[in-house]
Amino acid sequence: MMAARGEPSVAASDEWVDENGIRMPAGDAHAWWQGTNQTLCGLALSRSRLRRFAHVPWPDAFPETGGAAEEIRRVCPKCRAASGHGRSGRSWTRTDPRP
Repeated sequence: MMAARGEPSVAASDEWVDENGIRMPAGDAHAWWQGTNQTLCGLALSRSRLRRFAHVPWPDAFPETGGAAEEIRRVCPKCRAASGHGRSGRSWTRTDPRP
């Protein structure tokens, strides 16, 4: 049985350094669970040459949050959906179940 995980972290194709000297993600961003070697959409981190940013939570990669998304060009739609953050940023729920 696996322990409950919090939010995934960010893996990205490039990086930049902010004014405080902290590495931040840039380019294409993917969601990644620490301790694994693949993104939520199934890309192998090493083969895809993605850099890990364990200190950056996945929701901070979204442009609407403004967090670490300053230099991110594209957020992987598969990773976004797999993490439960659809287009609206909330997980999907049925509001009117069929009888």
